[in-house]
Amino acid sequence: MPSVGAGVREIRIKVGLQFRVIYIARLSDGIHVLHAFQKKTQKTAKRDIDLAKKRLQRLARG
Repeated sequence: MPSVGAGVREIRIKVGLQFRVIYIARLSDGIHVLHAFQKKTQKTAKRDIDLAKKRLQRLARG
């Protein structure tokens, strides 16, 4: 998901309802889940993208 940051990926899960997991994988220290949520519309809400961005920035700071 380049809209969140470089190297950020998304897993889409559809089991009746639709869910998304936004994560970043770093080989040196593992996989970090930035945000997981249920999708209710086609477009990912800005608040979900902004929250993932904020968490990525916090992770980058250490």
